[in-house]
Amino acid sequence: MRATWSPDPDCAIAAAVGVIGDGWNLLILRDVARGVDRFDALAAALRISRKVLTLRLAQLVEAGVLHREPYQDGPTRYAYQLTARGRDLLPVLVALQDWGDRWLLGDGDLTASARRDGPEAHRVRALVGTPVPVLHLPATTAASTDPVDPAARRTVLFGYPATGLSTGPDSIPGAAGCTLENRLFAAAYPRFVAAGVALRGFSTQRADEQAAFAAAEGIAFPLLSDAGLDLIAALRLPTFRVSGVERVKRVVLVVDERRVVRAVRYPVTDIADAVDWALATGAKGRTRARGTSTATTGASQRHTSLALPGRAGRT
Repeated sequence: MRATWSPDPDCAIAAAVGVIGDGWNLLILRDVARGVDRFDALAAALRISRKVLTLRLAQLVEAGVLHREPYQDGPTRYAYQLTARGRDLLPVLVALQDWGDRWLLGDGDLTASARRDGPEAHRVRALVGTPVPVLHLPATTAASTDPVDPAARRTVLFGYPATGLSTGPDSIPGAAGCTLENRLFAAAYPRFVAAGVALRGFSTQRADEQAAFAAAEGIAFPLLSDAGLDLIAALRLPTFRVSGVERVKRVVLVVDERRVVRAVRYPVTDIADAVDWALATGAKGRTRARGTSTATTGASQRHTSLALPGRAGRT
């Protein structure tokens, strides 16, 4: 689909605006990336009229950004999924979020952290009770790995900007310490295994960079490469841009066997304490009966962590 109204018909920006320039189209792509893929769910999440939603979905399908997959017969109903063309728009969504977090919801400073009481922190902590979509990301332990271990009652998933870099992210406030963070998680990994809690780390580094770091440091648990920003877009995780690359801000999630986020630590300002919190929260959730609280303990958690009371995740 090419823009026909532009004075410069060869302008790629004008052509792209013809597909995603409408605000509803961007929000539809945002929610489909989050796993909200059915018409009624999209209408409810966006609070959009069904007529407008029908028109916008048809436009995105026609543009090859979404495709429809039937999930019910009699009457036939469809789920909407991102195509390869649509997945290539994820960096656009993440860049818009990054810009909004920094310049509209923030004070314009480039930082790898966040205010504990700011809009960005509220958005991340609101992940408690929401599902993590099934994804397949390159990992240091396998060609493709789901961020959530399907065999574990709890998975601890921690995001970090980058490891093993001497320049770049380490110069940004709040970004330094990623190598130390992985070393601390690696040192505690036997205790995670003993508690039956799966552990996964992720960043936007390339898979080969992750693999080299894991080999050098002897990291036994999977490090996932979210270079395509699939997980970050799915969970609307905060990022910051440095040296032309989006880096995820440090965050820790505890996810249950139903893929529901049970607890969140964000922002992460004390790495050692966050490792202890992740192990204690994950192990506590495993030993309790299904549906009971995984509330955090300790005064240091009061503003930086949230845990899910005993309620099922949304579907």
